[in-house]
Amino acid sequence: MVSAPFPFHLLIKPCGAGCNLVCEYCHYLSKGDLYPTRQPRMSGPVLEELTRQYIEAQPFPGVTFSWQGGEPLMMGIGFFERALGFQAEHGRPGTRIGNDVRTNATLIDDDWCDLFRSNNFIVEVSLDGPGEMHDAYRRDRDGEGSFDRVMEGVQALKDHGIEFDVKTAIHRANMNHPLEVYGFLRDEVGARSIRFIPIVERVAGSPEPAEITPRSVLPESYGEFLIRVFDEWIREDIGEMHVQAFEVALAGWTGVPHDLCVHSPTCGRSLVLEHNGDLYSCDHFVDGEHLLGNITEGYLGDMVSSTAQSRFGEEKISTLPRRCLECEYRFACHGGCPKDRFLGTPNGRGGHNYLCEGYRAFFRHVDEPMRFMADDLFHGGRSHGRTNSIQRDGAPEG
Repeated sequence: MVSAPFPFHLLIKPCGAGCNLVCEYCHYLSKGDLYPTRQPRMSGPVLEELTRQYIEAQPFPGVTFSWQGGEPLMMGIGFFERALGFQAEHGRPGTRIGNDVRTNATLIDDDWCDLFRSNNFIVEVSLDGPGEMHDAYRRDRDGEGSFDRVMEGVQALKDHGIEFDVKTAIHRANMNHPLEVYGFLRDEVGARSIRFIPIVERVAGSPEPAEITPRSVLPESYGEFLIRVFDEWIREDIGEMHVQAFEVALAGWTGVPHDLCVHSPTCGRSLVLEHNGDLYSCDHFVDGEHLLGNITEGYLGDMVSSTAQSRFGEEKISTLPRRCLECEYRFACHGGCPKDRFLGTPNGRGGHNYLCEGYRAFFRHVDEPMRFMADDLFHGGRSHGRTNSIQRDGAPEG
């Protein structure tokens, strides 16, 4: 058993696809069909094996446990206390261990806040904007919107002095309201770090060209959304608000490596671990074809560095169509996420990203300010720190 040859990141699903909400666009809800257990739960032995192997397999002394779902808080506080105990038990001298949790925030109360604060958890809340936009697709099993309960959880975090990030899905209900969404998150929610996630859903079984669900963001609208928010950010908030899309773009213009797989040359370093120990290549490819093994039967480091996973990662670049290879913004885009690369190109080859026109419009719009900021960084940050947000650490994302 040896360490993996490169740092990697796990998205850990302790209750699988289990969730107290049924968000219409959630790509992970259907993954519950892979397992016969109605309410899957990670067992103590699997949790301990995960902890031991994950720490051992990392080639560098930094390990982040990222708890996702479904809704990971459904596991209860006791589960996370056991996880912290295993981390303390199996941590190696000099190893830095951190935890982050991605949550819909509807279950957060004072007890959860005590756990988060006393153990330095990074908390990311899913929130799609003001009430009507958020509730359009984020509802519970009774069809009731979740916005009010999310805001109660957010208020609990604020009352306890816990900083939190926000993940905002961009879809048909909010794509035409960029400044309203951004202003709400910044001014009313108090977020200082935001990830925008474009919702792209293919209708299952639709013939080529692929049919897109009515919830999906339109490519041009996504590009315009980013452009409008960028213009507000660069006028008012640069250096104060962390917006992942803009920091990753700046990394492209500066040539600084970043950890967002969507706009990296290759994939394969952000994997998914299910509740029973099954390891999959990627959050968007949890299926039989991309099952790498189980940590109770094999070693995590071996699976991460396997030929199958290496092939999965390299296919992102090896399957780029000529249109992408010749694009002037390839250095910043790298073809986008493979899950969205299902359109044809003029020469008849597939693999063209559904969001391409939006990405191109955004990259074209930010080219000049990105060049200015990149030059500023290379010459010592003469803007007194206004362009230093690219140096903020980030976790790999699927």
